[in-house]
Amino acid sequence: MAASAAAERGVGPSPPGHYPVVVVGSGPGALQVCHELDALGIGYAAISADPSPGGMFRKLPIFQRLLSVTKPYAWAEQHARPYEWYDWNSLLSDDPAISALMPSIMDGSSSFPSRPEMERNLATFAERARIPLRYDTPWQSTRQADDGRFVLGTPAGEYTCRVAVFAIGMAEPWRPATPGIGEVPHYVETGPVESYAGKRVFTVGKQNSAFEIATALLPWARQIVMASPRPAKLSVVEHSLTGVRARYLQPYEDAFLANGVFLLDMRIEAIERAGDGYTVRMRGTLDGRELAYAADAVIATTGFSVPLGDLPQLGVATFAQGKQPALTPFWESVSTPGIFFAGTISQAAGGLKKHGIPSNSGAVHGHRYNARVLVRHLARTIFGQELERPRLSRADLVPFLADQLTLAPELWNQRSYLARVVSLEPDDGIRDEGVSPLSHFVDTPGPDAVAVTLEPTPEGHIYPAVYIRRKGAVEERVLDADPLNDYHGAAVQRALEEILAAFD
Repeated sequence: MAASAAAERGVGPSPPGHYPVVVVGSGPGALQVCHELDALGIGYAAISADPSPGGMFRKLPIFQRLLSVTKPYAWAEQHARPYEWYDWNSLLSDDPAISALMPSIMDGSSSFPSRPEMERNLATFAERARIPLRYDTPWQSTRQADDGRFVLGTPAGEYTCRVAVFAIGMAEPWRPATPGIGEVPHYVETGPVESYAGKRVFTVGKQNSAFEIATALLPWARQIVMASPRPAKLSVVEHSLTGVRARYLQPYEDAFLANGVFLLDMRIEAIERAGDGYTVRMRGTLDGRELAYAADAVIATTGFSVPLGDLPQLGVATFAQGKQPALTPFWESVSTPGIFFAGTISQAAGGLKKHGIPSNSGAVHGHRYNARVLVRHLARTIFGQELERPRLSRADLVPFLADQLTLAPELWNQRSYLARVVSLEPDDGIRDEGVSPLSHFVDTPGPDAVAVTLEPTPEGHIYPAVYIRRKGAVEERVLDADPLNDYHGAAVQRALEEILAAFD
């Protein structure tokens, strides 16, 4: 495992100095990037404002239980690549001592890990992978030197690098410009459940954090009202963790049973102090009806933004009211080359959003693959490495693609976002190019190639899709879905053969 050059100077891990790459953060995104840099022998420094690894999982979710599943017993063997499909919380490694850590850490009481278990999972990975993280070293400033390198300021000194990777999470509580919302606690400031006993609780928002709060307060609150302009959608409907996770169904059910929970599709216009409580003034999204609700407690479950610091002043473009950086398919700033993002921030690269369904890049089981693709991209395009591109025979091509569609965890966990690419050039033969963002394959000129991915429909069907690039033009071919998700059969092989005949 390659060590960062500066860490060998005997002055502790990642001391200030010059590095090819500087990684900022110590959450799952940062740890995965560091491990991939080690695997490819690219020198780096890793710094974090936190005192230990874990990122936001050191504190959140408030009520402990995660939304992401790990199944200790699945049809795939632990440490085998297909098992990643069923373990959404472990980071990736080719070393069995480091891969699939979460099942051995969980206590078995739930397939959803607790927050402390997730923190322990990440700390164990950082220790065993020997990530040279320098803790208690916050990134404070950024500038670009005359030679184009970036200079990151910290209390310990300056770090100079060719590439900076920010894996700092969607960690900054965000509130809209609603009058009075600054006077109520944000989700991260939610009090202990017993402090809401017998109270009428109003949450501004109906996303996962609002339903997490509602789930925890169901036994305590007298009434719970959840309001936002748009209807709440379940994750199983959206085929993504961006919707309300199915684990939070009880508040949803209670709302439909008129059992003390109300889901309102209304725009919050103002929050006003009223004695010991609040008056929340709202207007209906569809009918414009005005409503005033008297609440004993109000919680702003309005989400988070990226703590970008001075990066916008450096030239990093943003969108969504400045909450996220505008990124290329390889998670690089569209306006400041050399600044990359990893972890939950990689959701800012939207991809194709086939059928309107977003990626899973906001969760570990999605962005861990983005990190691997990102580091391979850096190695090839910036550091001039010739990465392995295994040759395939024509006879092996169809079984290989069928195998990817059936077993590849990258494709199943990042449906219609990541694809397996194989180039077919007369002068170079058939080459496995690895995993790539599908949007890059579709939108960027390149050699003749085929890309396979899996795509979900709004109705819940998952089907294989094959993208063919020939002479600069890209076509999409859709294969029939299999009810058991097995694409090794003769019918699929025939369909793939017919598609690939275009290259013969």
